[in-house]
Amino acid sequence: MSLRSPLARVRGLGSAKDGTHHFWMQRLTAVALVPLTLWFVVGVIGHIGADQAAMKAWMSSPVSAALMIAFVAVAFHHGQLGIQVVIEDYVHDEGLKIAGIVVVKLVSVILALAAIVSVLRLALA
Repeated sequence: MSLRSPLARVRGLGSAKDGTHHFWMQRLTAVALVPLTLWFVVGVIGHIGADQAAMKAWMSSPVSAALMIAFVAVAFHHGQLGIQVVIEDYVHDEGLKIAGIVVVKLVSVILALAAIVSVLRLALA
């Protein structure tokens, strides 16, 4: 005995098996953001009143640059995942939903790349 409706059996519709991956990625990025955000906040508080040279020296450190790149990448990915869920839940027109998700992903990638290039330019200059 199947719990699927006759129409679903005819169409062959079933689980897309994508929801759990999205769920876990959102949770993993949230967990990764906890130590990265703490590092970022402590680093910024530690440099209150510092001049540009001190901030550049801080970002020139390979550890600081790598952690900042990780922070930027994870934060933008986490934000994109969250906005995608909001779009999927509240936008009912399928065309607008797909367009919205694509735009959010593109903007997220472009902004993350711009931030990562900025960190690299600061660290390598």
